Amino acid sequence: QHTEERSKGYFRLEWKLAIEQTHMLLEGVPFLVPVVIDATPESSSAVPPEFLRVQWTRLPGALPTPQFVEQVTRLLEAPRKPVADVGRGRRTPPSDAAPATPAGFGDPALQPPKRTPLLAVAVIALLAVGAAIYFALRPSAGPTLSPVAAKPPAETKTATAPAVTDKSIAVLPFTNMSEDKDSGFFADGVHEDILTNLALVRAFRVVSRTSVMPYRTTAKPMRQIAQELGVTYILEGSVRRSGNKVRVTGQLIHAATDEHIWAQSYDRDLTDVFTIQAELSQQIAVALKAALSPEEKTNIARRPTSNPAAYDKFLQAREISNREGNNLAARQRQVALLQAAVEFDPSFASAWGELAQVQARAAFNFDADMDAQLARAKSAIERAVQLAPEDPEVIASRGFYYYYGYRDYVRATEQIELLARLQPNAPRLFYALGQIQRRQGRWAESLANLRRAAELDPANISYQRFLVGALTAARRWDEALAAQRRVVALLPDNLSEAARLARLSFTATGSTREVEEFFAHLTPEQANSPLGLELRRSWASAIYNDAEAVRLDKLQPYYDGFGVPRWEQAALNALNYHRMGDVAGAKARLGDTPAELRARLVREPQNVRQWVYLALMDAILGHKEEAQRGVDRAVQLMPVSRDAVDGPNHAYIRALIYESVGEKEEALAEFTRLINTPGSGFFVHEHKLGHPTLRGDPRWEALLADPKNNAPLF
Repeated sequence: QHTEERSKGYFRLEWKLAIEQTHMLLEGVPFLVPVVIDATPESSSAVPPEFLRVQWTRLPGALPTPQFVEQVTRLLEAPRKPVADVGRGRRTPPSDAAPATPAGFGDPALQPPKRTPLLAVAVIALLAVGAAIYFALRPSAGPTLSPVAAKPPAETKTATAPAVTDKSIAVLPFTNMSEDKDSGFFADGVHEDILTNLALVRAFRVVSRTSVMPYRTTAKPMRQIAQELGVTYILEGSVRRSGNKVRVTGQLIHAATDEHIWAQSYDRDLTDVFTIQAELSQQIAVALKAALSPEEKTNIARRPTSNPAAYDKFLQAREISNREGNNLAARQRQVALLQAAVEFDPSFASAWGELAQVQARAAFNFDADMDAQLARAKSAIERAVQLAPEDPEVIASRGFYYYYGYRDYVRATEQIELLARLQPNAPRLFYALGQIQRRQGRWAESLANLRRAAELDPANISYQRFLVGALTAARRWDEALAAQRRVVALLPDNLSEAARLARLSFTATGSTREVEEFFAHLTPEQANSPLGLELRRSWASAIYNDAEAVRLDKLQPYYDGFGVPRWEQAALNALNYHRMGDVAGAKARLGDTPAELRARLVREPQNVRQWVYLALMDAILGHKEEAQRGVDRAVQLMPVSRDAVDGPNHAYIRALIYESVGEKEEALAEFTRLINTPGSGFFVHEHKLGHPTLRGDPRWEALLADPKNNAPLF
């Protein structure tokens, strides 16, 4: 299917080169074996005819069978003499329906003596990554994951559930049976570690923790849960912790039949919790007839720590990340807990790796003392790698360290490639690769991988949110709206997500109807809650209703629920006063914030985010030269070539600042350049109500009126 959707690509060139090689072979000698893993019919496939002359093999679901192993063995032996009656126009074409068994397996001309198919197994490993090679091996030495081919908007308005494989599993949240209900973090930690262990088995596809957590208290039947998550099996269990003892129970259920495939209860000392997790994962593999490689057994059997206190601190830090996400307050508490974990156990490699991740994120988000944070992150990741260089979690941490700490996307990709070898079916790999590629400006590839992650793990909120962002950057409006509707369906009580859906409709079409209906349906309590006031203020500012934005700002000067620094909020809110012509009000709204940022930038001159907002404050205060210097400095520190997400966005803010200080021509030139730059955040419908200095200029009006400037970018 992916082949049929791509009219050109590196792999087609390599097909033709491969066909040239057949000219040097005897007629009918096997050389290329097309392996069809879906229902694509032979009669209409857009592959070179040479591929059909020798062999056409079907492998439903890409899962090797004993017959397939035998057939590959035959083909490897066949070159000693030409294959009879093949390649001379005498082959009977099969029907378009996919046969139940791979075609050609019964050909008597290919029957060799039976032998152990060791080389055939190696060929199967090669064929298993064939699609990845076709789509991902490029001269740029890209990663070995295979992105999904991009589809036109009409074909992607709704998401399709992932194909259910025989070894797809959802691990439901484990019930906390402990008398101390405050130890719920421990049950969640055991649950997540078991989920992580199962994901190390190459044969399994395991949906993420984020996807299964909404089912903690569900009354839905197993069959419905499995259908919603796109899996065959459900694992459920419980954890009871009492003193230094722990009991873990688990049962594996075939959801379609409600058949209990496996069940086990473990009673051990608390220090044996990792042994329990390893045994449980191994027994599930046995129950599902998934052969574990020595490497998989080693990774599953790892004991991250033998210190229960260190493990508690680690799990508490992870719970904060899962519950609160990535904001300043959460990062600070995580750092304290992880530092305590490594003090309890200095050999706890996973905790060192997690500590490096969190501190690298602090630098990425331009937190205070970012240079010191990055230095501590470097020390932590070096310690983690020294302790356990082959631990999958350490490999992941190292990738995120390069990503967040240095925006070194090449090295981050190298770590993702290492993980892909260990966890080829893990949705998080496609998600991570998609994030990296968008930062590199490889937007189409990024979108394909983010789509793939969302398809494999459809209930994962983070995956869906990033997919919405990529689709919005691409101006693929129908698909973006459909993806945001899925987020709203997953979080039906979340006002922020419902507001985003309404705002996205405005961004796409310019119609305010959906936003007005959203606010009209809020209860008085919702509308006047801290979140409701912030959503109303933000909307008033977006449509340049500055008087209403100022009124709401006076009711609630700051809203910390989104993790936006207060100095940033001060700048954005002062802008409303400034646009009304209230210079004194704007200055009062900023207060001492500009002086505070100047002092910080003396200590941290590389803090791009603070340069941007100090420049905006200077523009509001009428300090033209300082504003221009500051925003120019920000763009210089973070060019598009370094980051294709933040770079264009900073350039867009630079255009806004230049417009506000009277540099109309330069601002107009920058807007014209950015209108078709993914990541800039410049969308035509959001700008038709503002920009009084540009309004009426034929060039500006033409820019906003041209339909091409709201059409998909890729």
